[in-house]
Amino acid sequence: MSLFKKEKEEKAFHNKKNRLDKWTLFDYINAAFNIFLIFITLYPVWYVLCISLSSTEAINQGLVSFWPVGFNFDAYGEILDTPKIPRAYFNSILYTGVGTVCCLLMTILFAYPLSRKNFVFRKPLMIMVVITMFFSGGLIPTFLLVKEIGLLDSMWSLIIPSLIWTYDLIVMRSFFETIPHEIYEAAVVDGASEIKILVSIFVPLAKPAIASIALFYVMGQWNSYLTPSIYLTTAEKYPLQVVLRDMLINMTGQNANDLEESRFTPEALKNATIFISVLPFLIVYPFLQKYFVKGLTLGAVKG
Repeated sequence: MSLFKKEKEEKAFHNKKNRLDKWTLFDYINAAFNIFLIFITLYPVWYVLCISLSSTEAINQGLVSFWPVGFNFDAYGEILDTPKIPRAYFNSILYTGVGTVCCLLMTILFAYPLSRKNFVFRKPLMIMVVITMFFSGGLIPTFLLVKEIGLLDSMWSLIIPSLIWTYDLIVMRSFFETIPHEIYEAAVVDGASEIKILVSIFVPLAKPAIASIALFYVMGQWNSYLTPSIYLTTAEKYPLQVVLRDMLINMTGQNANDLEESRFTPEALKNATIFISVLPFLIVYPFLQKYFVKGLTLGAVKG
């Protein structure tokens, strides 16, 4: 009798598994919808690349849609032949690297005491932090302040005024608060200092959150255009975004009639500059995505 019951249960289990393995109408609709979302997300980037690699005739006649027509690298050659581009790439990498490290350091050092409930000035400082999300000094006062303290036309004028981003600080503080207080108490009993606790315990446990915030800082620093165009006055210090925009204005504006029509159009040049500026993130983001997703979701569900 028990053998018969066991065989019946196994048969019921396999039937249930087969039903779960079968695709329902909802599954097909869901898959089609997700494929559509992926398409409308990736197609603009792909279209920019196709335009930048197509010939003048194909672009003027509107023949480019899903594949490059008249494949060539003339627009990219024109951009990369300009001496300013390698220097601008170096400047952007330098500003982004130094800025991200400094921002992360200050964010972690500020978020840690705010996450400690026994910190005396926790509430007043948190109120000051939240206020900055709704009110700021304004562009002109900030520019005058940067000028008065001697940071104008330097790398630090792009980094120091935006050392801490309020939203990222709040995220980091909230993540630190999810770390069990018992771990902190055990470290204190063992005689560890606050710096030791932060470096040896909190920072390693907060790697997903740190990676997520680092990605935000990198994107913000790399894509920054307005700030360097205001604070930097020396052309050799311009980052990539400013140089590419200046090139685009010069080549598609006053020099548009001088471009060789057989090589490339201003449209191809414009799309080539766009693709060059986003290329680093297209390469790096897939490797950071797992940390990004984990950092945003970890600690969201508590049991």
